[in-house]
Amino acid sequence: MRVTRVHVDAPLTPDTALQLSPGPAQHLARVLRLGAGAALRLFNGRGGEHAAAIEAVHRDQVTVRVGAHDPVERESPLQITLLQGLARGEKMDLVLQKATELGVAAIVPVQMARSTMRLDAHQAEAKQRHWQSVVISACEQCGRNTVPQVSLPQAFSQSLSVSAAHKLMLAPDESAPGLVQWLGAAGDLGPKPRIALLVGPEGGFDAAESAAAAAAGFLTCRLGPRVLRTETAGLATLAILQSLAGDLR
Repeated sequence: MRVTRVHVDAPLTPDTALQLSPGPAQHLARVLRLGAGAALRLFNGRGGEHAAAIEAVHRDQVTVRVGAHDPVERESPLQITLLQGLARGEKMDLVLQKATELGVAAIVPVQMARSTMRLDAHQAEAKQRHWQSVVISACEQCGRNTVPQVSLPQAFSQSLSVSAAHKLMLAPDESAPGLVQWLGAAGDLGPKPRIALLVGPEGGFDAAESAAAAAAGFLTCRLGPRVLRTETAGLATLAILQSLAGDLR
């Protein structure tokens, strides 16, 4: 039987009582309708997870008893940073959710010339908080105990300074090597290789961005004969990387 997992933004100490914050508490009490004695798993992103059980439910207030710590981690050996061109509405939520499930280590939303979404400073902070909550929910679902960090949206030029041993840019360029071809030529990527994956927005990269990325050390790769949407391209690449060089083998 699947045990419900809850992210807690607080220290977790075995054999202590903890009152959950309103969001998780309402989900457990109102949506899942769990009562006293129900088993849980708690994690705070600081390593491993804790067994737990609901101690009391009073309306929307839920108190849990923290149990033993389990140091288990479910992280990929690939340290992939996804540089995702800003996309409209639910597309970004979808990309962040599924990228988390596919083991991405960090996500950087990038403002590009052809991005249809434009954010001022206030909107960017609000979006970053929302996107981080999407990632946390994905971790609760998929079993990850380390939460990928979602950065504030960055300008394209700023995003190119990412630190990684391997930098890849996806583009439907027939002259570019395929991703599998690149993996074969790269050989052994080494332990915990750092990979930066740059994905354009709905309209793709403009010529200046392509040139700037190449100058910053990004290698253009393609995924095959079809042009994939922005919400498909990065996720397909993550699945291929994890299947051939990560933990989906």
